Amino acid sequence: MKPRVFVFLVASLPLLAPAEGLAQRLGSVNFPTSGDPAAQPHFEAGLLLLHNFEYEDAEARFRQAREIDPDFAMAYWGEAQTHNHPIWMRQDREAALAVLREYAPTPAERLARVPTERERDWFRTVEVLYGDGPKEARDFRYRDAMRRLAEKYPDDHDAAAFHALSLLGTAHDGRDFAIYMKAAAVAQPVLEANPMHPGAAHYVIHAFDDPIHAPLGLPAAHVYSEIAPDAGHAQHMTSHIFVAMGLWDDVVAANTRARDVQNAGLARRGRRPNVCGHYTSWLHYGYLQLGRMDDAAAGMQACLARMSDAPARDEAGYFVNMRARAAIDSGEWGVARALTADVTSFPGLALPYEFVDALAALRTGDLDGARRLRDRHGDPADAGDPRHRILLLELDGLIALAAGDADGGISLLEEAARREEALPYEFGPPATLMPPHELLAAELAELGRHHEARLAWDEQLARTPKRTQALLGLARAAMALGDETAAREAYATLAEVWADADREIPGLTEARTGTSSR
Repeated sequence: MKPRVFVFLVASLPLLAPAEGLAQRLGSVNFPTSGDPAAQPHFEAGLLLLHNFEYEDAEARFRQAREIDPDFAMAYWGEAQTHNHPIWMRQDREAALAVLREYAPTPAERLARVPTERERDWFRTVEVLYGDGPKEARDFRYRDAMRRLAEKYPDDHDAAAFHALSLLGTAHDGRDFAIYMKAAAVAQPVLEANPMHPGAAHYVIHAFDDPIHAPLGLPAAHVYSEIAPDAGHAQHMTSHIFVAMGLWDDVVAANTRARDVQNAGLARRGRRPNVCGHYTSWLHYGYLQLGRMDDAAAGMQACLARMSDAPARDEAGYFVNMRARAAIDSGEWGVARALTADVTSFPGLALPYEFVDALAALRTGDLDGARRLRDRHGDPADAGDPRHRILLLELDGLIALAAGDADGGISLLEEAARREEALPYEFGPPATLMPPHELLAAELAELGRHHEARLAWDEQLARTPKRTQALLGLARAAMALGDETAAREAYATLAEVWADADREIPGLTEARTGTSSR
C-alpha cells in the first residue's frame, strides 16, 4: 500500500463539531494500514490523540474507525492502547482485553486475522502489553517488544515514538535519569525527522522534565504547542519544561491555553468546566510565582466553589494543594481560614489539609492550636506516604522551634530535607507542599545562621529554579553575609519575575530596591 501522509487532519466528521472531529490540529503522522480508506482518517486522528494523551477522544476515534471497517486490525490495536497510560503508571487491562476480544477471542486467533506482516508485528506488541503476569513485568516485556519493532522498521517514526514511551513506562520507582535519557535518545531523532510529530515532541519533553535537563527540552516545548493546538494536554505539557526552568510567564500562558481548550471540549459534551484540575492547579501556581495574586485568588475561589458541588476525588486533591500554595507562597496565613472545605470523605487528604492549618497556627503564634492539629496524625514513621512523613517532620521541627528547642527543631527539619532528597524528583509544582529546604533555610535565617541558610536556599533553587520565596530568602541571606553582588543578582531576578505583580506582596519593594528589609 502506498503510504499516506496527513500533515493536518482536515476532513470534518458528521455528527461532531469540527473541533471534535477530523479538523483538529493535532500534528502529523505517516501510518499506512490495510484498513478501509474511509476509516483511515479516523484511525490517524485516534493515533494523534493517543500521542497527545487525549485518551478519551482517541478511544472514540479508533472505535469510529472499526465501526466503519470491522476488520480494521489496527483500530482495535489503537483502542486497546488508550487503556494504557505509561507515564501515570495506570492501566485498565480488562478494558483493553475486552476490545481485543471483539476482534477475535484469543491472541492466536487475532494474529491469524491480521492481514499484513507489519500489522501483525504491531499487534504482537499489544498482546505483550496486556499479556499474562504482573504489570511491571509486562511493562519490561513490552519495552523489549517495542525495541524489536523499531529495529525491524527503522523508518517507522511511530514505532520509535512508542518505543520511547515504553521506556518511560518502566520507571516504576519514580524518575530515573538513565531510563529517561534513553527515551530522549530514541524520541529526539523522530522529532528531527518529522518536526510535526506530536509523540516525539511530547516524549522528549517528558524525558527532559527536570531542572538539570530542562534546557535540552526547551526547543521541544516551544514547538509542541504549535504542533497540537487543539490538544489541551499538549498545551499544558510545554509548561513542564517552563516550571523546571522558572519561566513563569510561559507557565501561565501554556496552562491558560490548556484550560481553555479542555473546557471548550467539555462544554461541547455538556459537561461542567474543570476548575479544580491539573491545568488550573499549575496555572494557579504560576500566578502565585508572578505575584498576580488577584488572578490566583480568582482561580482559588472557583475551585473552592466546586468543593460544595459534589467534587470528585481528584478535584478535592487539587483543592488541597492549591489551598496550601495560596497560603505558603503568599505568606498570607489568614488564607487557610478563609478557604475551608470538608475533605474527610477523601482518603489521604486530611493530613495535607490540616498541615496548612497547623502551619498557619504556628506562623500566627498559636502553638497550642498547632499541637492539637499535629496530634491527630501520629508518628512520622507510621506515615504510609513518604511525603506525608516529611510534612509531619516539618511540623514537629517547627513546634520544637516554637517551644524553644532550636537544636532539636533544626535537626528535625534537616531530616525532612534529607528525606526529600532521597525521593525521586517529581515534576511540576513542589510535590511536598512546604518544600523542606525552603523551610529549613527560613528557620536557619531566623536563628541568624545565615551561612547555613544560604546553602539551603541554594539547594532549594537548584530543585525549583526561580521560585520566588527562595529567591527572596537567598537575597536576604547574601545581604546578611555581606555578599552584595549575590544579593543584587537575586533581587534583580526576583524583580524581573515580579515585574507585573498586581499588588503589594511581602518582599516586592525590597526586590525592586535591592535593599533588605531585615
